[in-house]
Amino acid sequence: MNSVSLKAQLAEKEVKLTECQALAMDILERGGNVFLTGEAGTGKSFLLNRYLKDKYSESYPVVASTGAAAILVGGRTFHSFFGLGILEGGPENTIRRAMKSDKLIDRLNAAKCVVIDEVSMLSGTMLATAEAIAREARYCEEPWGGLRIIAVGDFAQLPPIDENILGKEWAFLHDVWQNSNFRNIVLNKVIRTDDEAYLRLLQNIRNGEIDDETEEYLMSKVLKDTEDFEGTRLYPHRSSVDKFNIKKLHELKGKLCKSETIYAGKKNYIEMLKKKAPIPETILLKKGALIMIRKNHIPHNNEKMIYVNGSLGKITKVREDVLEIDLLSGRKINLTKQSFEMFNGDGESVAQAYNFPINLAWASTIHKAQGATLDKVLVKLNNLWEPGQAYVALSRTRSGDNLFLEGWSPESIMMEPAVKDFYERIETNDDYQDQWI
Repeated sequence: MNSVSLKAQLAEKEVKLTECQALAMDILERGGNVFLTGEAGTGKSFLLNRYLKDKYSESYPVVASTGAAAILVGGRTFHSFFGLGILEGGPENTIRRAMKSDKLIDRLNAAKCVVIDEVSMLSGTMLATAEAIAREARYCEEPWGGLRIIAVGDFAQLPPIDENILGKEWAFLHDVWQNSNFRNIVLNKVIRTDDEAYLRLLQNIRNGEIDDETEEYLMSKVLKDTEDFEGTRLYPHRSSVDKFNIKKLHELKGKLCKSETIYAGKKNYIEMLKKKAPIPETILLKKGALIMIRKNHIPHNNEKMIYVNGSLGKITKVREDVLEIDLLSGRKINLTKQSFEMFNGDGESVAQAYNFPINLAWASTIHKAQGATLDKVLVKLNNLWEPGQAYVALSRTRSGDNLFLEGWSPESIMMEPAVKDFYERIETNDDYQDQWI
């Protein structure tokens, strides 16, 4: 799921909550720490947009677990908000450094509730260090210093990455998770699609299970000839993605154009932005190129959303400041250059990147596709190594009609045993705090 943004709120303000989302909203409004989870496409982001609609951002900040997610929606990272850095010197030294920042102490005391997006990608050590900082900054020994936490994510998707820790340190296995006393809200109604066969496939893949129906479904999606496939191919390795995109670009006739990304801000922040931004330093353009839009359209008045992060289209004309694009959805649009920003923990913009909000889209990595809804995908499910990779790749589209496979192997479909046990315990728990809706 992507972090909540004002733009997304504006886009979704006319849409009504489903019955299960309305029940979840009631629980969110009651207070207390909450873990909001559910399968891909159950509307976790939309629900939070509605909950935060009229709330002041300094009192209800939303922080993203990764820099890439924060930049994509113009938000703050979990690490910058809590003053964590890279945990240099370990948790104790990190806490000591954080307590020297008056700005950090002020913003933690100004906040009433912090929404942590994609919490599944944070290690337990990272979460525990932030919790300790919150207690010290707020001079309160209650969990998180009395600060309300709404943690959002799906542990069945991609796991946490922490360079300081060997292996996967799932947050729910750490004492900080139990001590936070989260009330579990599990959304189980997928609203992205009503394709029942596709839903059954995703449920089985999410659980790392392959029965006869799943195997038959996957085999039916394998294309014998992928040469003429028109859509986005998902690969596990970036090298495969770059190679394929350049190959397809060179196959097109016509003039190759380049659009250089313009950066502003302090040098160290710009270097970080270059690594995390969803657009490259140089965007290669050609008439006929397949592209993916990396921002949501901002509707005005009562107009409908025309495109979202992940929408695909073909360039029909390249101008200096405008791209004419035929979306695969059938709409024709003129796309202008836009800014991606990096914010510090106080919500101040410290670096900006300005260019067309697009990537070449013949191929993408599975990791970069997380959070996007793609129009049409071709997935290579061979030699995957992470739990959740197959599930993230297969759940990127709205319907099984738009899903195709280049190949697959049973070994690539897996769910971390600890994650499976965690969700089974939530589902079977009769505790009044757990809501499976």
